[in-house]
Amino acid sequence: MTVPNLLSMLRLALVPVFLYLLLTEKYFSAIVVLALSSLTDYLDGYFARKYNQVTRLGQLLDPAADRLYIFSTLVGLSITGIIPVWLALVIIGRDLVLAVAYPILATHGYGPLPVHYLGKTGTFALLYAFPLLLMAYIWQPIAFIVEPLAWAFALWGVGLYWWGAAVYLRQVGDIVKKGNSKNH
Repeated sequence: MTVPNLLSMLRLALVPVFLYLLLTEKYFSAIVVLALSSLTDYLDGYFARKYNQVTRLGQLLDPAADRLYIFSTLVGLSITGIIPVWLALVIIGRDLVLAVAYPILATHGYGPLPVHYLGKTGTFALLYAFPLLLMAYIWQPIAFIVEPLAWAFALWGVGLYWWGAAVYLRQVGDIVKKGNSKNH
């Protein structure tokens, strides 16, 4: 158990708390939990690199926590009507497309490939967009400033998220081609 892994586990444990707060319209508390999870996301990576505590478990926990936060936020914001359903579907659709890659990699003797910076940057933008969208919804006097910024982060995040997926799928394709050429 390393500090970065404990922080990732804490972030995972906060996912249902965040979703509950969001769905019960305790928006301010939901933003606080989301901010805390973002802080733990930053700190787990920082500590892992600074103290050379990068572990395979951490490499799996961190993106899993990101995906769960994104998924739960999308579900909660869609159910409450804060974001349109199409935005949730576009983002969740990307993860469903990538889910197909994991069994393909496994059949070629690979686990999940390293996370690409495009995916990380897209995730970063989305994790900024969601609390900003929520803030614009609950604090109407500042919505005219916050909402355009939130949508800019959301749209950049979606674009980078899908671009990262395309790079990932290309890497999977290269692995499959390389594996097939070895068999011939």
